[in-house]
Amino acid sequence: MPQPWTYRHASQEYRAFLDDVKARMDLESDNMAYTALDGVFHVFRRRVTAEQGLRFASVLPSVPRAIFVAGWQPEVPPASWAPRDALTREAQALRPDHNLTPDNCIEAVAWALRRAIRGPDWDRALAALPPEARDFWRVEVDDPRDLEPGIR
Repeated sequence: MPQPWTYRHASQEYRAFLDDVKARMDLESDNMAYTALDGVFHVFRRRVTAEQGLRFASVLPSVPRAIFVAGWQPEVPPASWAPRDALTREAQALRPDHNLTPDNCIEAVAWALRRAIRGPDWDRALAALPPEARDFWRVEVDDPRDLEPGIR
């Protein structure tokens, strides 16, 4: 079997994904985009079971998948879901001395992920999640072409 595309082209794929995150949040640096992404992932994975989180992570591109699971403590019971603004503040609280994450961070990461993941794979991953988790990753666009992959 050949290597999966996401492993063979991990750097190229991550560069396109990070550029999408940066552009959607109007951030200036890769470090700022990484901190925002990491914060959003922390918020989400705190609210799902290990099984749910790993099923979701299985469709992520290879580098975001590694970021998603890095440092996760899956033995900690899931936290309750909260309103979007509270979840945003939680993402913004990660590494507070170096965090310039904007208020659209959750939507922006969801948009960038959706562009990086094939539609059927994304839909399958979301279908396996509880309603609050699906809502977390909801992406609404006026033009479906906005969600076309940045690379491939």
